[in-house]
Amino acid sequence: MSENTSEAVVAAVRELLPVLRDRAQETEDRRALSAESVKSLAETDFFRLLQPARYGGYEADPVTFLTAVRLIAGACGSTGWVSSVIGVHNWQLALFPAQAQEDVWGQDTGTRMSSSYAPTGKVKAVDGGYRLSGRWSFSSGCDHATWVLLGGIVPGGEDGQPADFRTFLLPLGDYAVEDVWNTVGLRGTGSNDILVEDAFVPTYRSLSFNDTARCSCPGQQENPAPLYRVPYGSLFSYAITTPIIGMAYGAYEAHVSYLHDRVRASYVGVKAAEDPFAQVRVAEAAAEVDSAWLALENNMRELMGYTASGERIPMRVRLRVRRDQVRGTGQAIRAVDRLFENSGGRALAVGTPIQRFWRDAHAGRVHAINDPERALVMFGRGEFGLPITDAML
Repeated sequence: MSENTSEAVVAAVRELLPVLRDRAQETEDRRALSAESVKSLAETDFFRLLQPARYGGYEADPVTFLTAVRLIAGACGSTGWVSSVIGVHNWQLALFPAQAQEDVWGQDTGTRMSSSYAPTGKVKAVDGGYRLSGRWSFSSGCDHATWVLLGGIVPGGEDGQPADFRTFLLPLGDYAVEDVWNTVGLRGTGSNDILVEDAFVPTYRSLSFNDTARCSCPGQQENPAPLYRVPYGSLFSYAITTPIIGMAYGAYEAHVSYLHDRVRASYVGVKAAEDPFAQVRVAEAAAEVDSAWLALENNMRELMGYTASGERIPMRVRLRVRRDQVRGTGQAIRAVDRLFENSGGRALAVGTPIQRFWRDAHAGRVHAINDPERALVMFGRGEFGLPITDAML
């Protein structure tokens, strides 16, 4: 698909933003995206941006996809979060064996998947595949999906050491959704639990994290585009950070608009916009979030430059991407905090955008991929020439 076509999707997303912004409180109140919001996003073709062309997708540049995510999250944090994680699943499915892709998209190329990667359930290797049982949590947008991607550890030998960490693909019917999502942040994501009772998953509907770490996956034979040679740990991690950056931009726009006409109670008759301290805080917040986004754009374009030329991506680049990703999350959080503390007591009112963005951003921050020490230790080990075994690169 042409770049102009994928950019048209971003333009359609922009036109939808006022509607998503108006629905933000409703989304939070219902603790899930509405069917109308998901349908509207699907009609823009947003979910097809990272989907293979042979299944009606655009195979868009990751920056195009992440730009759309940032815009959506700037209108509604929960909608941006769900859109990003469900949207990036289409990229991940393209890495699976061809039959798995056909199972999901063969009858309906608009089929959506949710996920839960923490290996909290039990996996047993059997003839022809695996049997899964247990509970997986935090499956964002699962009410709007008919397949799920679940992380699981395949046991090894008698020593009990894991033989492999894999992602398993299951259809609705092999799992159930339990409504447990009642949180202080990202309330509208519907990130409920997935329950599985002795479901069989054929081998071809699983993908090893060892393969994703090597950037060598079965699906690349059918989907040879450079997009599908980007490291999983790079694109998936930014699919989590980008909504938080978007929330920071949304908080920034809401804050500047609010402060423009606000009069500070402690300074009679003085507009908050004329307060030099308020101006400094706004400048600091803008610098933090702009820096996070510019690093993302630079890193993604460099990664795509390597994959487009067929070159192997240097480990130092992959390590830097993860370093900048966790720092980008931190920068976005600092920006939101700065704006929130500059907003005054009226920002505490239920229904105001600034407090919702503040809660949503902090909720997104606790995702495991945003653990700063884990990523920074990897970068430091790389700088000192020490071995790195983490697959999330």
